[in-house]
Amino acid sequence: MNVVLSVAEMKEIAAKLRRAGETVALVPTMGALHEGHLALVREAARTSSRVVVSVFVNPTQFGPAEDFARYPRDIEGDLRKLGALKVDHVFAPDAASMYPPGGSETRVDLTRLPGHLCGLSRPHHFPGVATVVLKLFNICRPDAAVFGLKDYQQVRVIERMVADLDVPVRIVRHPTVREPDGLAMSSRNRYLSAEDRAKAPVIFATLKHLADAIARGERDAARLIELARGRISDAGGSVEYLAVADPDTLDDVAVADRPVLIAAAVRFGGTRLIDNVVAGG
Repeated sequence: MNVVLSVAEMKEIAAKLRRAGETVALVPTMGALHEGHLALVREAARTSSRVVVSVFVNPTQFGPAEDFARYPRDIEGDLRKLGALKVDHVFAPDAASMYPPGGSETRVDLTRLPGHLCGLSRPHHFPGVATVVLKLFNICRPDAAVFGLKDYQQVRVIERMVADLDVPVRIVRHPTVREPDGLAMSSRNRYLSAEDRAKAPVIFATLKHLADAIARGERDAARLIELARGRISDAGGSVEYLAVADPDTLDDVAVADRPVLIAAAVRFGGTRLIDNVVAGG
């Protein structure tokens, strides 16, 4: 497994892989890797002959009051975990390499998809995500890139960016990987106190409860949201948003008479967790 620190070296490696006729799958991460990330890496190895994993905590997707400075970083642990898998190159640049001094005048800013769900409270987030992912695509030149559906809105933003800008990368969706009690795996789970960790599985349990209610014939989105808010609040969570939305556009729906995305952002203590399920059909 080759660890690459510079943009120039990664570009050179990508060009050589292209010339050799290799297919390349990229797994973009911000490190602090857990089993959810490793599942994406295994999927990448199934899709392509070569696997590149990027490890980069991207500053441009964090707002001024967010957790960039304390976001968990463990590059040595990440490399140990990746070393046990089929990974050819780990691209681990620093911020100065990705965003040279003097700043950048260009960013990718979608007009509609970020105006929902997480984008309502995190206006800096999705322009930062789309910009860094496009940079990673241009540097690593993958044929495919694997993303987890725990970050469903992120996946839709990247899919739309790729379609709108004719980026020749196939986006591979991977199901959310969960702990045995249903909590979606996330690097931020390590922020949770023992007490809050015991409460946090209520998020997925509630989303499943709403999906079951839809399967039984409930169609009123407002009633579903009210039910979910009550269950999560009773368990000690602070709801940032709960939405019943179109899975493609992310627009809210009033009547769940077709497949819908049920998505939530909930805080336990100071930790913000997100999760979602697709229901109906």
